Amino acid sequence: MRKSAFSGITRNVFALGMVSLFTDLSSQMVFPLIPLFLVSVLGTGASAVGIVEGAAETTASFIKVVSGYWSDKLQRRKPFILFGYSLSAVTKPLFALANIWGLVLFIRVIERIGKGLRTAPRDALVAESCGECFKGKAFGFHRAMDGIGSILGALLAFALLPTLGYRNIFLFAVVPGLIAVMAIHFVREKPKVKPIEAKQSRPSLSLKALPANLRLLILICSIFALGHFGYAFLLLKALDVGLADNSAILLYVLFYTIYTICAMPLGTLSDRVGRKPILIGGYLLFTVISLGLAISTSFPMVALWFGVYGIAFAAIDGTQRAFVADLAPEHLRATALGTFHAAIGLTALPGGFIAGFLWDRISPEATFIFGFCLALFATIMFLFFNDRRQNRLN
Repeated sequence: MRKSAFSGITRNVFALGMVSLFTDLSSQMVFPLIPLFLVSVLGTGASAVGIVEGAAETTASFIKVVSGYWSDKLQRRKPFILFGYSLSAVTKPLFALANIWGLVLFIRVIERIGKGLRTAPRDALVAESCGECFKGKAFGFHRAMDGIGSILGALLAFALLPTLGYRNIFLFAVVPGLIAVMAIHFVREKPKVKPIEAKQSRPSLSLKALPANLRLLILICSIFALGHFGYAFLLLKALDVGLADNSAILLYVLFYTIYTICAMPLGTLSDRVGRKPILIGGYLLFTVISLGLAISTSFPMVALWFGVYGIAFAAIDGTQRAFVADLAPEHLRATALGTFHAAIGLTALPGGFIAGFLWDRISPEATFIFGFCLALFATIMFLFFNDRRQNRLN
């Protein structure tokens, strides 16, 4: 009997996908505008952009690992998810009050604390709400719903920016954010009554509690993340070749459209052929993108790399999460995901600072060459990575 395209997409996976859709609709009305707002309205340089983006993610990283640990310890996911999404929803309108970049930084950090609280417990609930053979597909579906929200949010930002301006858009972003919070009502969490067996290690913030190959996976992903300059610097590249702010937003829409189309198929493919080949392909594609951006001087070339970046990010984003869930002991799943997200986020501040410093002090090309070198190094490390599951009881 032929399986449906949505086999394995359970009620919880679907509901959490809708929560992410509306949250990202709200977020992407705001976040693509932040680099443009900092440069065009507040008159900052690329270094400030890098510090704002990096500091926000790094702060959230500390919360991610702690929320993952407590979620495993308490055997609860939904309270962390609810509070995290609620905090993010009510914080976004505060960007409208910012008149200096330091205030943008402060608000961005508070908003990312909400993300830190929800991410690891939510990803653990996604993994627990589907069959073992559907993890890649489930994470791919979730990331695709996230992408749909991002597309809609960026399109709204593009349409409303000429008439409403930056600050009014920041205010309006609270509406879809609150809809996302209400959608959490449809998420069901079954009580976990099975006690942790004595021979299993209890939830711990120590990396030693995680299998060795999972720790190595997190290290490889962190090295890649250090050079992963992300969409903020792609937007700056668009401005660098002469695009207006609203035209740059359209390129962001192009990126997320391709990402959304590819996320679920690539996640499903990782279920069939393995996570490692998909991640190696995504990393290699990012090296090509980095070189391409370094030599691009025209709108058509920059647009091309925005599109290819959508494919690479789709191959990497959900697959990394599924890979961590695969290798993590079941009773440490949220802890492992929190550790993964924390490690990635902790590289964001130095990574963002280095990218911005290279951009301002040397050249935009130096930022992309830096990304190329680290992505290539991470890819080489992956070639020697043992992706087999180890004894989960340690």
